Amino acid sequence: MPKITSQAKRLRIYIGETDRYKGKPLYQALVEKAKELDMAGATVVRGLMGYGANSRIHTAKILDLSSDLPIVVEIIDSEEYMDKLLPLLDEMVQEGLVIIDEIQVIKYGNKPPKH
Repeated sequence: MPKITSQAKRLRIYIGETDRYKGKPLYQALVEKAKELDMAGATVVRGLMGYGANSRIHTAKILDLSSDLPIVVEIIDSEEYMDKLLPLLDEMVQEGLVIIDEIQVIKYGNKPPKH
């Protein structure tokens, strides 16, 4: 099985489950924007517990069930594609944390890479 390695950027956006953009969940709007920009892929992860700048703990424990659990949207793509999305985050993400880092992608499979 061929192994393909390349350099890429990883974008992580930490937001709350109740954050919205133009009437829809922010995490959904971010994934839809990434798809619209033809980015390689996006993943949304719902956190079990966490806190941010406001220091309020959000948890999924049944006794303290929060309606605003932490959400992480992760997108991995080339710098060229990442540069298309980054300017849009200023408008879309009103409160949250955005992290970008350099990564090495190791992809296993028979299909050639998209980019």
